[in-house]
Amino acid sequence: MIRTGLLALVFGAALIGTASAQSDLIKRGDYLVNGLLTCGNCHTPKGPTGDIMEKAFSGGLSWDEPPFKVTASNITQDKETGIGSWTDAQIKAALRKGVRPNGTPLAMIMPSDFYEIMTERDLNAVVAYLRTLKPIKNKVADPVYKMQQMHHPFAGGEKPYTEAMMRDKLKKGFYLATIAHCMECHTPMGPRGREFSTKLGAGGFELPGPWGVSVSRNITSSKTKGIGAWTDAEIKRSITTGVGKDGSKLKELVCEYPMGHKRRRKEGMPVLVAKFKANLRRQLSAKQQEAILAVSLDQKKLEAMSVNEYIDLYCHPY
Repeated sequence: MIRTGLLALVFGAALIGTASAQSDLIKRGDYLVNGLLTCGNCHTPKGPTGDIMEKAFSGGLSWDEPPFKVTASNITQDKETGIGSWTDAQIKAALRKGVRPNGTPLAMIMPSDFYEIMTERDLNAVVAYLRTLKPIKNKVADPVYKMQQMHHPFAGGEKPYTEAMMRDKLKKGFYLATIAHCMECHTPMGPRGREFSTKLGAGGFELPGPWGVSVSRNITSSKTKGIGAWTDAEIKRSITTGVGKDGSKLKELVCEYPMGHKRRRKEGMPVLVAKFKANLRRQLSAKQQEAILAVSLDQKKLEAMSVNEYIDLYCHPY
């Protein structure tokens, strides 16, 4: 009896530990997919007021360019029109290598060149989060390739980083800037593509849209043309709030999270609230959603409630 009880306790502890690790992995995946990687910018359909959250990740923007005519794929868990039937290994291959399960390449608009560097843990985290997405049936048009699609891993990021490498501050910074594909916009386009080898981070890339034409900033260490004369605090402020060294507001691109960081800004709150509500709808009853939102959207109520009480709102169905 004692032995059986001990075995049950050990087994229960193991289950709890596994569930906790999986939860942490999904949280990391959420941060990556909705933050640094900004997957929703392309894979979520847009309406007059922005993202159509009830159709999040079911296929979004379209491009008709000289190399291809494509629409961003449905990456929900729908088995017929999304990636629900893909194995974890196949999803990872799409991210790192830019290939579909059948071996055909993804269009070069997919930034897989910047994802070769991803640690195994982060790749697992992205897959774990994608597995939580509600299946949405939406067949997007098949891609039309007008030339061979190339895959060239970003220089310095040709191989996956290890967790040990991430303990080095400089390497971690390079890693984050790479998977956030900062240099994709901040490097000018030449006649043969991005001029990564000669003008990395030099800016000058034009981004047209409803806002007019934005020209990417030089983010090299040049003290006169780049950000070499900026303090660390000024650089952080620019990344998180979109304010330049002189205090002027940087021109904002209309996307889910301009510069990948709008979630940290006041005007990004409506987007976050919409996402929060959409996630609640996927898992919980209407009454449970109502109880959670009544507290979550009221600062005073939230501060007055204990952590355990708040967690119980999610754990105990009504």
